[in-house]
Amino acid sequence: MTQNNKVNALVDRFGRTVDYIRISVTDRCDFRCVYCMAEEMTFLPHAQVLTLEELEQVAAAFVSLGVKKIRLTGGEPLVRREVIKLIQAIGKMDAELAITTNGSQLEKMASELKQAGVNRLNVSIDSLQEDRFKDMTRIGKLHKVIAGIDAASAQGFDRIKLNSVVMKGRNDDEIMDLVNFARDKGVDVSFIEEMPLGNISEHDRAEAYCSSDEVREVIEQYYALQPTTERTAGPSKYYRMSDSESRVGFISPHSHNFCSDCNRVRVTVEGRLLLCLGNEHSVDLRAVIRRYPGDTEKLRQAIINAMDLKPEKHEFDLNDEPQIIRFMNMTGG
Repeated sequence: MTQNNKVNALVDRFGRTVDYIRISVTDRCDFRCVYCMAEEMTFLPHAQVLTLEELEQVAAAFVSLGVKKIRLTGGEPLVRREVIKLIQAIGKMDAELAITTNGSQLEKMASELKQAGVNRLNVSIDSLQEDRFKDMTRIGKLHKVIAGIDAASAQGFDRIKLNSVVMKGRNDDEIMDLVNFARDKGVDVSFIEEMPLGNISEHDRAEAYCSSDEVREVIEQYYALQPTTERTAGPSKYYRMSDSESRVGFISPHSHNFCSDCNRVRVTVEGRLLLCLGNEHSVDLRAVIRRYPGDTEKLRQAIINAMDLKPEKHEFDLNDEPQIIRFMNMTGG
């Protein structure tokens, strides 16, 4: 990597500096997690999806504007054909590179990802019971995900973190199993409050909601959690346990809103620059890229101008119809 001497040009109306971009590389996934998408999904036609070259242009533009961390998401990013070429290109940029994955492809790809320059991995895993895992993902095989976590651990990434969405009546009885699994594997774990994106008729979000405080109370019956100031550019608030290197994190969009220090924006696979996860404020970067091919300055200016659209906060209400009709796989996980 070359040293990035550029001053960050991405500051919104509320004085927040954006230095973290999450880029979705596909809306497709080999799982159908109950809180993420409907069982029967219609995916985007290829013409609406940014090419790998266009995704690289977007990443490069953000890095040139001072972004220090890039996270590739999906859908499941590792199912996109030839995605490793994009990962290799971004891995050479002056930014930390992370990937969020469901773990299904890690057993065969972990080594390639490490060599391509990936620094950190987040692996989504909501249950350690094979039947329940399949029920929650509708398709997934738990043993493949665990094999992927083991393969990734052997590669020596800077950090591996498990992400678990805790839902009452579905997996809230596995909180300690997930903590102890993370401790045994020597990885971190973050517990996430479910975000109301997309209308899923068979899933009652208000009924299933489990707050970070409730999860923490369960864990503290077994381990004293010591708060830390450690951050990874994302919204997790981390705690440590005195007898383990594993950290426990909480992502709390409902109970402990983190909007005041939000440093993130997202780019969907269609090229929509989303200024907030919980709002529809966006700019069409695909239109800029395809109208002005190769014009980096036009793209950079569109991104800079978009900062004025970033709202002060999101408004999530589990008891109302979702304000955001797009599913999480369309947003970028």
